[in-house]
Order: sequence, then structure tokens, then C-alpha cells
Amino acid sequence: MPNAPRVTDLPALIAALDPGDRALAGRLFDVGVTTGRLELPEGMRGFVERSFGSVEAVREQKIVKVTNRVTLEGTLFNELRASRPMQTGVYLDLGQEIAATKGDPFCSPLEGTPSDIFGRVRGEHSVTASNVAKYDGFHGVVIFDDHDPLSFTPEKVSDYISVGLEWGKKALEADPEAKYFFLMWNCLWRAGGSIIHGHAQATATRGMHYPKVESLRRAALTYGAEHGSGYFDDLYRIHDALGLSIPAPGEVRAFVNLAPIKEKEVILLGRSLEEEPFRLAVARTLESLTQWLGVRSFNVAFHVPPLAPAEEDWSGFPVVVRLVDRGDPASRTSDMGAMELYAASVVASDPFRVAEALRGG
Repeated sequence: MPNAPRVTDLPALIAALDPGDRALAGRLFDVGVTTGRLELPEGMRGFVERSFGSVEAVREQKIVKVTNRVTLEGTLFNELRASRPMQTGVYLDLGQEIAATKGDPFCSPLEGTPSDIFGRVRGEHSVTASNVAKYDGFHGVVIFDDHDPLSFTPEKVSDYISVGLEWGKKALEADPEAKYFFLMWNCLWRAGGSIIHGHAQATATRGMHYPKVESLRRAALTYGAEHGSGYFDDLYRIHDALGLSIPAPGEVRAFVNLAPIKEKEVILLGRSLEEEPFRLAVARTLESLTQWLGVRSFNVAFHVPPLAPAEEDWSGFPVVVRLVDRGDPASRTSDMGAMELYAASVVASDPFRVAEALRGG
């Protein structure tokens, strides 16, 4: 689609919104555009043309900086970075790599893994174990029946989420103060998965939620007090107005993030992990990312309000699910560096193109 919007068009796209949405975009996001310039020695022309297509594409580079004013998450977009030379090492047959690890302890979880003090949770496609090296007092693993972490269906992913939530309830029964539940899925080594066998991880903590979840709660609460409207409602509204929302069932809201933490980040907002349509929406989004956009290694994080009453105000806080691509498993270049850790995310994928692909465009 030659006239499809791109992130480099963002200032013009915001300017074209109706006055209400344009004001809302300015309230939520700071958007800046700059041009990076350089001069090439003659000896580099051939390399640059082979790697980036043309000398002109490198000589002047348009860079867009987007900052979420509420959460202070920020992203620098430059599509040219997707073309930069990468050291990938030897050829990787991912299927063969996965198959070679069959027979690990997760393949026989009842014999090869410990159980939590409250036992195990068994679903149709997964079972829990206790993590040997724990992040927190309660730290479990949702072990998939399938060894291959990419061999999933919406029904299986829904089961993994349901089993993880049930684990959280069991932890709460064991310790009524462990009310802050967190679920995550790190798929393959690029995403921090130390074991190839398909698995997710669940934790439950005390006192307050994990810092990044608590920070989001406070930011959303402050936003609501200042502007008289819900942060998450407004966040979805502006992404939808810009054409970045993607189809989702029922009351689930899904969109490609305008200030992503890394490549191709999608956010889903729902009422509860108890609701199967929401779990299936997460699963189908993940299925679309892997099937249509070739994602192989990814992170999924579930920001969930406490499972029992808490002193702090969680009103208006939905379940927030974030999915992000972590890049080619064969690449030896990390997608995270000092910029991402201490400054702002640097992203090559265009949110508008990701949204178009996920809508089947």
C-alpha cells in the first residue's frame, strides 16, 4: 500500500485528527522529528549501497522520537537500523535446535521438577512446578505439555494463562499477603528463556506490586485526577484514532504501541484473566505475530491488579498484557543495550506497518 501511513508521518497524522483527538494526542505523547546527517568516504559507497540500498538513505536519516508523557516510556524510530549489518554466526535450524533438547526435566515434570508447597495445578495442556532458583517467595513455572514452545494454539495458550492464574490463587491461599500476582512468558533464549521447553513463569509478591506495575498504577491514577478521564481509555482512543488498533473480541481492546519497549509491541487491555475471550485474544494476537510477522522469540507480560483487596487504589486499572518481539534467535547482536536500559528504546519496526499486518492488510 503506497499511501499507507508510516511512523515518520506521525506529526502530520496527529495534525489531521479532529480537534478533540489532536488535543488528546498532545496530552499523552510528545512527538519530535529530527534528521541525522553524515558524510561518507568514497570507499564506503559500495558497502552502503549493498547494505542499505542507497547512499542517500544513509546520508540523511529521518528519526522520530515518541515519549509517553504519562509513563515516561520513550522510543526512537529509525527504520534504517533494521537494515544495518548484523553478525548472526552460523546457520541456525531452529526446529532442529528445539528437537535436540527433548528429554529435559520439563518433559517429565512430575519426576524432574519440584512442586510448590501447595502442590501443582494441572490444566488440559500444562502443569505447574516450583522454580528451583526463585525470583520471589512464590515463584512457579507453568510447564507446557508441548516441548516446542512455538507449537501452540489459542486453546493451549488460554490454558497456560488459566493455569498460571490458578497458581496465583493457590499462592494467595497459602499466604494471604502474597496478593500481587505476575505472569510472564519468555520464549527462547533471545527473550531470556534459559530452557527451550515451552514454559511460562508466575510469581506472587507481598507489600506492593512489582515496581513497574506499581509505577503504571500511580501514573494512571495521577492522570485521572488531573484530566478527569481514564488513562487506559484515552490511550486506546488515541491509538484507535491513528489507525493502530487491531481487532479483538468483545470488550477487549488491542493496539500496536506508539512508544514500544522493543520491536512490534502490542498491548491488550481486558477486565480479567478469568474471561476466556480475553485469554483467547492474547493467544490469537501471539499467533498472528508468529504466523504473519515471523516472530520466533518473544516476551509476554501480564500486569494484573492484586488478587485480594489492597490498601492502594486500583480503580480503573485493567489487566494489561504486553507482547514484544525479541528478534532473530540466530542473531549474536543483542536487541537491548545501554540505551534501552538507561535512556530510551531504539526500534526499527514501524507500528503502522505492524498494525496493518496484524489486521491482515
